[in-house]
Amino acid sequence: MNDTTGLSSPTVPPAACPAHEGAVRLRGPEFQQSPAELYRALRRRHGAVAPVLLDSDVPAWLVLGYAEVTYVTAHDDLFARDSRRWNQWDTVPADWPLLPFVGHQPSVLFTEGAVHQLRAGVITEALEVVDQFELAHRCRGIAGPLIDAFAGSGHAELMSAYVHALPMRAAVQMCGMPAGGADTEDLVRDLRISLDAGPGDDPVAAYGRVQERIRRLVDEKRAAPGPDVTTRMLTHPAGLTDEEIVQDLISVIAAAQQPTANWIGNTLRLLLTDDRFALNVSGGRLSVGQALGEVLWLDTPTQNFIGRWAVRDTTLGGRRIRAGDMVVLGLAAANTDPQIWPEGHAGEENSAHLSFGNGEHRCPYPAPLLADVIARTAVETLLERLPDVVLAVEPEELTWRPSVWMRGLTALPVRFTPVVQ
Repeated sequence: MNDTTGLSSPTVPPAACPAHEGAVRLRGPEFQQSPAELYRALRRRHGAVAPVLLDSDVPAWLVLGYAEVTYVTAHDDLFARDSRRWNQWDTVPADWPLLPFVGHQPSVLFTEGAVHQLRAGVITEALEVVDQFELAHRCRGIAGPLIDAFAGSGHAELMSAYVHALPMRAAVQMCGMPAGGADTEDLVRDLRISLDAGPGDDPVAAYGRVQERIRRLVDEKRAAPGPDVTTRMLTHPAGLTDEEIVQDLISVIAAAQQPTANWIGNTLRLLLTDDRFALNVSGGRLSVGQALGEVLWLDTPTQNFIGRWAVRDTTLGGRRIRAGDMVVLGLAAANTDPQIWPEGHAGEENSAHLSFGNGEHRCPYPAPLLADVIARTAVETLLERLPDVVLAVEPEELTWRPSVWMRGLTALPVRFTPVVQ
């Protein structure tokens, strides 16, 4: 293909791999700034299911169509989560950066059938007890000191000073960890590295440190139970092992922090750059709600989700999928599929987006509601405290994190009238 598409054609993959000639490397700077254009180019070239190459040219299928993603997530009998059935394990390097999220672990993410229902049920029941009004109050209490730290200066870089800090503190408080402290900040850093490793980062080592911190949390809650998610999981009649609880808590905290933080950041970017929200940017609840909903359609924090593995030979989107092939869920591409938005009006107010997944492995029922409370409170509190906040740079100067998995800004510099404490 020519360079204008942003898609680079690698060498022809070996005959044993599922990718056809012309498979696209699912990485590179193009995915940073304009992933929607690349998804459209992939769809034009390959249809609803595209052959791609992940890091180290490991082959997979990227599912771009809304109907196809829905089909995959609704048919666990065909596309299951246990990665041990992958037919490419012999080609995966020991230091593969995606290994923490593909290598099989005793986590709810890799369970299937009745075992998955049991494990997901424990998480659901532990989260259901979280009071949404109390959570909103707690988030306002977290937001206040964070904003106080920069309110008097008249400027701030919100991603580091506010956007990532607030949901992480809310998440660890829900799980029974202290909200502040160096180890919480270390946990934030290691979760980011394990999800989106940058140059010089070691995602495997970072994930190991995350596991160790959560193991300590489980030990602490065994010794001193409290009114928190971790204790409720430990005392649940299902009797999960400590290692199972560690892995499931990592899933809960990671989902509560990284995607929610980027949901907050992407929403603030929309509010500060789109003229449709300019008149109401000083805190109108309807505008914040519309912006939050639109981001889930057009700039969903989780762009692509890895992965599902074909249980047997099948077809999907006209492609022959072999038993053991990896399937990557293209959530962002599916949300903007022209088949569901034929007039290009993506972003209407409804909740049929796939940003929280679909089927048995979607986010447990209370999680999207709790994420909405955290994100909405974070955005509204900031706008209420700093009603004249504006971008400190031109919109086109904002840059995105170099990730094909998460959609989030590297920085969000703003300025405002200093607030005297």
